[in-house]
Amino acid sequence: MKHFTKLLLALVVTMGLATGLAANAAPKATHNVTIYTADNSDGKITPATISEAFKQAGFFINDNRDMTAPWLKQIKDGTKNFTTLDFDVYNLFTVFKKDVVVKLGKKYPNIGLFSPMSMSIWTKKGEKTISISSLSAAAMAEIMGVPADDAELVAYGKLVEDTIKAALPNAKVEKVSYEMKKPEGPLVTTAQGKMDPEADWEEVKDKFQADFEMALIPAMFINAGFNDLNYDMEESGHRAYTFYDVYSICYLEVIYTVAKVRPEAGAFAPCSLYMYQKRDTNTMEIGFPSVYNWIASLGIEEKEARDVLLMAQKTMEDILAKLTAKTLVGEE
Repeated sequence: MKHFTKLLLALVVTMGLATGLAANAAPKATHNVTIYTADNSDGKITPATISEAFKQAGFFINDNRDMTAPWLKQIKDGTKNFTTLDFDVYNLFTVFKKDVVVKLGKKYPNIGLFSPMSMSIWTKKGEKTISISSLSAAAMAEIMGVPADDAELVAYGKLVEDTIKAALPNAKVEKVSYEMKKPEGPLVTTAQGKMDPEADWEEVKDKFQADFEMALIPAMFINAGFNDLNYDMEESGHRAYTFYDVYSICYLEVIYTVAKVRPEAGAFAPCSLYMYQKRDTNTMEIGFPSVYNWIASLGIEEKEARDVLLMAQKTMEDILAKLTAKTLVGEE
């Protein structure tokens, strides 16, 4: 009979930028999110053709999820806060380039915050255009707390931009009416746990992740994807981690509510939540970009959108606090 060795994880939710930057520091860029819009009168540009363009550019397509169907179901079911469908197309698109992530992961352990990176693809009801939103490389660098002039990260951002332009011929960058705001809280929420060196790390990790996935369901979070980044790192000969896993987490009401005022919000959703352990350590690291990124970068002032974002932030913090507060013990 095998026994899970005790694992005590203490949640550490940062109250400033996890990157070490002040939470109320003024944003350096004019805007963190770029919106590309192209004429689509002939309907030839679709989420599928956009996905193919990224595939041809060497990206791994994590998901290209149609959100209009689940939103419409909620509306038909009379679910509270779901009222109208404002889009003919609204997809959450998550991608990353494995070779680039491996290179960046050697330098920046928190690359999982954007592996995959998120975008939204949309056409508003009755319109003949199609748009894509994406987060700039400079914004990713600021959130991660890494140099904005890192050549590999800059090139990664340029490749995303070039691929979007290839997918949306003759696209124009939209000007937005809002201004970025100062962050109201930490841009990254982190948790850290000390693992018993005598524990079977794989059994403990699997048990913790199973409990995490179960906790998402009643809280109304959707597990939209899972990536084993360590597999790709080890394939490249980089063996710094015991494990490195990334979840793509979405909250249906959050993206529905925020997209009504900021369709470009898909640049932050689904949210990538990483869990990793470096070799020769007894520590599990957990982190995800907080909703303060949405509020600051998108200049969100609408009460309904702010309330649902802050609710989701607190709910995830509570899930991690509950899971990491207990000692995980199991047997078979």
